[in-house]
Amino acid sequence: MGIRVLIACHVAAGLVAVTCGVVAMLAPKRPGRHPRWGRAYLAALASVVVTGTMLAATDWAHLWHLPALGAVAVALAGLGYTARRLRWPGWTVTHIPAMGGSYIAMLTAFYVDNGPRLPLWNQLPPVAFWFLPAAVGAPLIAWALRRRFTAALARSRPGCPSRRA
Repeated sequence: MGIRVLIACHVAAGLVAVTCGVVAMLAPKRPGRHPRWGRAYLAALASVVVTGTMLAATDWAHLWHLPALGAVAVALAGLGYTARRLRWPGWTVTHIPAMGGSYIAMLTAFYVDNGPRLPLWNQLPPVAFWFLPAAVGAPLIAWALRRRFTAALARSRPGCPSRRA
């Protein structure tokens, strides 16, 4: 496979993963759209990691960290998917941060590799590419967990109206 075709496949899979991840995050958390887009995110992410690893192999000494980030992203997404699929007690405490962490790891790999060539991002120190996705994503994950469990707690109290009708 030519390098240009491999890059095109990698970019396409990345765009699909980013899009599916956002749609899954914003979709109502019930059967249907959320799990369907979440599975598509996982499949696209796996494609990104496979093609990214093949690309990194062309200059392993300088790019080894990208497949490592990809492995973290896929492992976290797999954990989040498994938590949802098996539904062990308190599974959402695993699912939400695992899927969110997966998305953060994917974006971190993108910015570490491409940040120096992106407008505005190229003004930042390289260390920012490693930490900004987590600095933005971690509070969003905390917000999602708090929102989920505040609503669940409200629903579990007799006579206490739920904040989510």
